[in-house]
Amino acid sequence: MFDKKVLMDSVIGGDEPTAVEQVNAGVAQGIPAVDILNGGLIAAMDIVGEKMENDEIFLPEVLMAARAMSSGVEILKPLLTTDDQKGGGSVIIGTVKGDLHDIGKNLVAMMLESSGLDVHNLGVDVSPEDFMQKAKDTNAKIVCLSALLTTTMPMMKATIDLIVENGFRDQVKVLIGGASVTQAYADKIGADGYAPDAGSAAKLAKSFLMAG
Repeated sequence: MFDKKVLMDSVIGGDEPTAVEQVNAGVAQGIPAVDILNGGLIAAMDIVGEKMENDEIFLPEVLMAARAMSSGVEILKPLLTTDDQKGGGSVIIGTVKGDLHDIGKNLVAMMLESSGLDVHNLGVDVSPEDFMQKAKDTNAKIVCLSALLTTTMPMMKATIDLIVENGFRDQVKVLIGGASVTQAYADKIGADGYAPDAGSAAKLAKSFLMAG
């Protein structure tokens, strides 16, 4: 028997088998896939994001929750219409050129995907040109830049500068993050926002999209 609370609790608790069982039960009962997705899976990951922001849960628990959520989404994917899956817009994410750190960036990507966004994860060591090209190709609304090292942070500015040069700056919001990055640095290089962790990055990205 499908129970939305049980589904949400299973995702938040990282209980993948129960999450899968609940999604299958919902589908069997004829509940629209988009309702299970938005009302159960995405709603649960919103709570996970808040808990992470408040230091109530940490990386291992977030990864387990994301895995449970992803398994549920895989069941629903064939049942969702194109309109259901569009989410809020296209997001580009990557670690800037010269930096090979990707755990935090991948977690942000998972949280953004969990929010129903169309995420293009470009990986690590991504040049300003590659960020720019992918943003154009996907008509991205948000570009997320990650850097762990202080030595690679200038590549964030280089990427923003290239977006400006290409006349694309008014079409995208630029969100930056990483261990060495601060709000002050975001202000200095002209980024639209800074997020200290994956939960707040997903929340900030969604707020950008809602604001149009």
